[in-house]
This record gives sequence, C-alpha cells and structure tokens, in this order.
Amino acid sequence: MRVLVPEVLRTERRFARLFVGQSLSVLGDRVSFVALPFAVLSISDSAADVGLVATAGLLPLLVFTLVGGVWADRLPRQRIMLASDLVRCAVQAAIAVLLLTGTARVGLLALLAAVFGVADAFFLPASTGLLLLLVPADRLREANALRGFVQSASLVVGPALASVLIALAGPGGALALDAVSFAASAAVLARLGAVGAVGAGGGGVGGAVGGVAGAAAGGRQGFLAELRVGWQHVRGRTWVWSGMLAIAVYHVVVLPSVFVIGPLLAKREWGGASAWAVVVVAFGVGAIVGDVCAYRLKPARPMAVAAVAMAVASCQAVVIGSGAPVWVIALLEGVTGVGVSLFFVLWETSLQVHIPEQVLSRVSSYDHLISVGLMPLGLLLAGPLAEGLGVRLALFGMTAIAVPVSLALLLLPAIRRLPASPSAEAEPAAGSVAEPVGARSGTAPEAAV
Repeated sequence: MRVLVPEVLRTERRFARLFVGQSLSVLGDRVSFVALPFAVLSISDSAADVGLVATAGLLPLLVFTLVGGVWADRLPRQRIMLASDLVRCAVQAAIAVLLLTGTARVGLLALLAAVFGVADAFFLPASTGLLLLLVPADRLREANALRGFVQSASLVVGPALASVLIALAGPGGALALDAVSFAASAAVLARLGAVGAVGAGGGGVGGAVGGVAGAAAGGRQGFLAELRVGWQHVRGRTWVWSGMLAIAVYHVVVLPSVFVIGPLLAKREWGGASAWAVVVVAFGVGAIVGDVCAYRLKPARPMAVAAVAMAVASCQAVVIGSGAPVWVIALLEGVTGVGVSLFFVLWETSLQVHIPEQVLSRVSSYDHLISVGLMPLGLLLAGPLAEGLGVRLALFGMTAIAVPVSLALLLLPAIRRLPASPSAEAEPAAGSVAEPVGARSGTAPEAAV
C-alpha cells in the first residue's frame, strides 16, 4: 500500500501534513462556491444580490493582494496563513449561524464576504511562498501537481457534496462544513512548527542559491520600496511578465465563456443544468489527468510546454460554442482541462524555482492580482457582448483573441529557453533588472528580449 503514496508525501512529512489540511480546505471551498449563491437566493431570490455578494468577496483582492505579498515576505508565512484560516473559519461559521437561525440579510452576507476576501488576499501569496520552504527544489513540480490534483478532484467531488448537504441541511449546513475545513487547516498550520525564516533561505532554489532581496540584507525597506522590488522581479524577467499577460487574457477573455455564456447556452440549447453539469465534470476529469501528467513529466523547457498547454486551454470558448452534441463538447472540454492543469502546475513551479524565495510572495501577489483581480471585468462584459454580438460569435471571438496570445509566448526566447532549474541557465546578459544595493538575488532575471 505504501507504494501508492507519492514519494514527496512520504519523504517530506511537513508538506504531507500541510497537504492534508489544505486538501480539506479546498474541498470546503468548492462546497461553499455552490452553497453561497443558494444562500443568497434563499433570502432574496435575486440574481443581482448574488452578484453583489460575489463582488464583495472579490474586491478586497484588488486592494489587499499586494499588501499580502509584502507581508508574506516580511513575516513567517505559516502564521499569516494560520490567521487567514481562523478569520475565514469565523466568517463561514457566522454565515452558517445566520442562515440556520433565519436572521441572514444580504447586506450582512456581503460584509462578511468582504472580510473573507481580505483574508484570502493575505493567504494566497503566503501559501505560494511557504511551499518553497517545505519542499526541495527537485520536488516542487510534484508538490504543485499534487495540489493541483486536489483542486481538480474537488471540482468533481465538491459540487456533488454541496448538493447533498444543501438538500439535507440547507446552505447554512453546507457553509458550516466549510468552516470546519478551515478549522482543520488552521490546526495543521499551528502544528507545523517553525519554518525557515523568510530571508534566510529555504528548501527551494531561491533560498538556497543566494542573497537577500529587499529586507534582509540592508535592513528592512519601506512598504512601497519592498513592493517596487517585487515589481522589478516581474518586469525584469520577460518570461514572468509575458506569462502573467497570457494569464490575464485567459481570465478576462476565456473564463467568462465558462462562468457566464456556457450556462446560458446550456439553458437555451442543451437541455438545462444537467447537461452543463456533464460538461463541468468532464472538464474536472480532464484537469485531473493534466495534474497526473504534470506529476510524471519532467520537461526540460517547462514554460514552452506551458505555452502550448495554455493555447489548448484557451479553446474552451470555441468548444462551448461549436454546436456539437453535448457528449462531444464534454470530451473536448476534458482536453482543455488537461491544458489548464498542466499550464498552472508548470507556471507555479517555474516561479518557485526561478524567483528568489525572499521576494516570491511579492511576485506571486502580482500574479494573483492580475488573474483573480481582473476576472470580474470579463464577467461584467461577457453578458452584454453575447447579447450584442450573438452567443456564438462572442465565443468564437474569445478564442480568436486568447489562442494567438498563448502561442505568441513561443516567439519569446525567454519562454522557449527557460530551463527546469537555474543551474541550466546561462549567465544573464546586460539588461537584467537593477536592484538596490544589498538586494541581489540568487537567480538574476534574463536579459531583455
């Protein structure tokens, strides 16, 4: 039975404990994703109110994600994650109590969702940076693939579990389970023990190979100065800013086809929610396959493979609007799911391997800001575009924009040549980012392309 357990879980015990806690939390989040809209609808039966509560949860990410990135590079990351889990546990428990006692109001749910969003904004950059301190560099891809596997599997299991809980205990009961999942995650983080101090190096390449970015070497800088250092690491690496641009296009242009136009088309032409559920589950199964591939594959040029995977992922819109039978659409959406998982595992691993540990959370905060922060813009525009241009023309246009952007990444030498580990990199040429004295990183950005 032991051989069935991935080696990274057997050899990296602290990561294994964190993995279990975060897996429970992710499952709870998937349940909440389904339960919260039904919670709002149980009060007001208004789609506008559902949008209000969802927006209230997303807006804090725009304001606080960069702050969370700076803090996560200053303070012990597991403590930030622990505090975030405790806050989110309290929020979900409060919402559950309000719903179960019949005292919930839309305005109060929106306020609590905003508090949840603030905690989320601090958790995301810290979690990316913490993994680097728990797992050796040569195991990061496996660890990220396992985390992705849980995310993908929860896409299949979470909605099914949520539907059962809502039927048995209502939305309040389902959200109570999410609160318990955050409590479990917090308990794991509390027992994790001291993790390598930020700025002192860690398990990954960024901490192992070199100096201190920002605060550790020449004394802590001010908030804006530390944020600027993080931006320099984004701007000075062509593969980073171009990858973030492709991610932004995916979130703003492609994902609205899934969240807004897809359900609309399913209702009008496919026979309703059950047909859409088949497509969503197929995508989740494909995503699981992608995570397994990411776990087993060891590409020498990971970002080149990631660019192709993103191009495949960006075909979701044209697949949904193809007019094919539902089973064909589901099959093709499964293929795009493979691309989505493969891209994000390789992307996150590349950041963790090539970005110095001391600034990783700041760079990650820009990543989360661009991806999650810009998504509401696409969701807002998708409906009017579909009504104005027609559903299928809008979907075809989404693909016509997104796929070329992904393939354009392959035109950049920085993407094509980025190795799996910094040891394979050539010495950086002139044009790499200039950092403050005392803020040299162990892995310098590549020359400007």
